[in-house]
Amino acid sequence: MADKLTNSGRPLLVLASSSPRRAELLGAAGIPFVVRAANVDETRRKDEPPVAYVERLSRDKALAVRNEDDPSELILGADTTVVIADEVAGKPVDDEDAVRMLRGLSGVWHEVLTAVTLLCGEDSRVAVEVTRVKFAPLTDKEIRRYVASGEPRDKAGAYAIQGYAALFIERIEGSYSNVVGLPVRTVYELARELGVELI
Repeated sequence: MADKLTNSGRPLLVLASSSPRRAELLGAAGIPFVVRAANVDETRRKDEPPVAYVERLSRDKALAVRNEDDPSELILGADTTVVIADEVAGKPVDDEDAVRMLRGLSGVWHEVLTAVTLLCGEDSRVAVEVTRVKFAPLTDKEIRRYVASGEPRDKAGAYAIQGYAALFIERIEGSYSNVVGLPVRTVYELARELGVELI
């Protein structure tokens, strides 16, 4: 299977996401890929645990873009969410929702979960990476100023660690790239389990 994946002109990896952050992480790691964005319903099911939620969405995204006529493709689906005191915090619906989320993050630890699904023909691998992040205490002025920047609007948990929010992060335990949106090392390891060398 790996030989087919490395044939000249054939994409080595298909990223089932329109996220510029995931694309930047793959590119920075020197991993060749093409984008084929998935369009799936990201609504969380009632009482669905956070790990099950991100696993399901990462799998659904990968399946949504799979080309049945080319089973040799390696498809990457991923989904990230933030868990604050057992509450799943997805992307804010508006600026006031972002303010609410950031107030909840202020001065406390939270977890960032990213599920990664790799599909290759009938074979697949799934993993969930968990990173703990601690925010410094934030003033309401800091929160409002950050929300006004527009950066939190399309981010899980209403912040981007690689952006202005780096000013607010006191500590991180685990994968940094996971918090950005894709645990690159996990992707690399899962691909190797499937017999694919990404670089």
